[in-house]
Amino acid sequence: MGLVSGTKAAFQSEGYQLLFIALLPLFAPLVFITLAFIAFRGPQVRPSAVLRRVEVGALGALAIATLSAVALILKGPATSPLIGASGLGLSIRLDAVSALMLLLVAFVGWVVVRYSATYMDGEARQGSFTGWLCLTLAAVLFLVTSGNILQFAMSWIATSLSLHKLLLHYPQRVAARRAARKKWITARLGDAAMLVAMALIFAAFGTGDLATILVAARAGEGTEFATWIAAALAIAAILKSAQFPMHGWLTEVMETPTPVSALLHAGVINAGGFVLIRFADVMLLSPAVLAVLVMIGGFTALFGGLVMLTQSAVKTSLAWSTVAQMGFMILQCGLALFPLALLHIVAHSLYKAHAFLSSGSAVDNVAATRRPGPVAIPNGAAVGRAFVIALVIYAVVAFAFGLKGKSPQAIALGAILIFGVAYLLAQGLADAAPRILTQLTAAYSVAAALGYFALQTAAEWLMAGTLPATPAPGPLEWALIVLALLSFGLVAVAQAMFPLWAYHPAAAGLRVHLSNGLYANAVFDKLLRGWSTTHTS
Repeated sequence: MGLVSGTKAAFQSEGYQLLFIALLPLFAPLVFITLAFIAFRGPQVRPSAVLRRVEVGALGALAIATLSAVALILKGPATSPLIGASGLGLSIRLDAVSALMLLLVAFVGWVVVRYSATYMDGEARQGSFTGWLCLTLAAVLFLVTSGNILQFAMSWIATSLSLHKLLLHYPQRVAARRAARKKWITARLGDAAMLVAMALIFAAFGTGDLATILVAARAGEGTEFATWIAAALAIAAILKSAQFPMHGWLTEVMETPTPVSALLHAGVINAGGFVLIRFADVMLLSPAVLAVLVMIGGFTALFGGLVMLTQSAVKTSLAWSTVAQMGFMILQCGLALFPLALLHIVAHSLYKAHAFLSSGSAVDNVAATRRPGPVAIPNGAAVGRAFVIALVIYAVVAFAFGLKGKSPQAIALGAILIFGVAYLLAQGLADAAPRILTQLTAAYSVAAALGYFALQTAAEWLMAGTLPATPAPGPLEWALIVLALLSFGLVAVAQAMFPLWAYHPAAAGLRVHLSNGLYANAVFDKLLRGWSTTHTS
C-alpha cells in the first residue's frame, strides 16, 4: 500500500511540474498587461515611478522567458490545459519555436521599454504611450506562445490594434494619420485572411489544439482543405510582412516615435514570417502556395533592396531594408527552409532594433568611421573575378562542412547570400583598392560562408523534431531555385557594375524611378482616393 501511495504521489508531483512548466510562459504577457494598467492609471507627464516599475517588470518578463527556455531543455515541450470549450480557447504551447520567440520578444521589449523612457521624457502623454507599448508587447507574447488557433487569431488581431494606437501617438501629424490609415486597411485584410485560415483549419482537423494540428498535418491529414488553408495563411503573412505590392504603409510610418519604429521593424513585422513557420507542417501540404511565396518574396527582396540604396533618409532606408528582409524571409519559407527563416527572424530583429534605436547618431558614426582608402570602383573584369572567387570560397567551405544532409534549397540560399559578399569582394579587387581593403573583403567572404553553414547547422539541430525537414525538390521547386539564383545573381552583378554607369542619363533616370519605388505604392493610394488632407481619417 505504501509503495502504491508513493508512486501515485510521484506521478502527481510530475504532473504538477509539467503543468507549471506549460503555464510558465503565460506570466510574461500577463506581466506586460499589468504594467499597461499601471501606466494608464499613473501620471501622464514624466511618470518616473511608473517607468521604473515598467522597466523592472519588463526585465521580469525576460527572466520568465529565460526560465521557460531552461524548463524546455530540462522537461521537453508541453501544452497547458485548455481554458475554453469545444477545442477552442486559451492555452500555452512551449516548444523550441515558441521558447526562442518568447526570449526574442521579451528581450527586444525590455530594450525598447528602457529606450522609450528616455526618448519620450517630458511628452504630454508618456504614460499612455507606455501603456499601449506594454499592451502591444503582451499581444505579441500571447501570439508566439499560442497553443490554440483561437488564441493565435485573437492575438494576431490584438497586436495590430494596439500598434495602431502607437502609430497615432502624434495624431496632429497628417503624414502619421495617412500611414496609420493605410496600415489599418492592410491589417484588416490580413485579419480577415487569418480568421478564414483558422476556420478552415478547425474544419479540416476538428480541433483547435496547435500541437495536435501540426502532428496531423505531418502525417498527411487535412489535405482536402490544404490549398485553401495555405493560401489564406500566405495572404495573411504577405499583408503583415509588407510584401509587394502592399508594402507602402511600412515605408510611410516614419512620423511615429523611434521606439515604435524599433518595435514595429524588430518585432511586429516578423509576425508574417512567424505564422508560416508556426504552421510549417500545414504549409508543406500545398507546394503550389509555397511556389507563390518564393516568387513574391524573392521579387520583394530584390525590389526593396534596390530601392533602399536610393534613399537618403536613414529611417526611410531602414524601412526599405525591412521590406527587403521580410521578402527574403518569405522566400525562405517558400523554399521550405523554415529553421533558416526562424534564424533570419532572430538576426533581423536584433539588428533592426539596434539600427533604429541608434539611427539618430548614424550619420555621425559613418562620418567617424575610418576608411582604408578612396572609394574603389571595380571594372567588369574585377566584378567577374569577385563572383568566381566568392563562389569558389563558398564551394570549399560547403565541402568542408559536408554536403550530406544539405538540401538543394539550402545550398542555393547560401549561394544567393554569397552573391552579396561578392559585391563587397569586387570593391577589394578594383585597381584602385588599397591592399587592406582587398584583405578585409576576402576575410569577409570566408567569414560569411563559414557563418552561413555554421548557423544553418545550428538552426536545423535546434529545431529538429519541432519544424519539418525540407522536402526533396520536385520539377517546380528546381525551376524556382534556378530562377532565384539567376535573378539574385544578375541583380548582384548589376549592383556591382552600377558605379561605372552612374553618370549615364539612363542610370540617373532609373535612380529617380527606384527612389520612388517604381510608383507601385501610387496604385494603392489611388484606390484609397489619394492622399489629400481631406482623406486622412
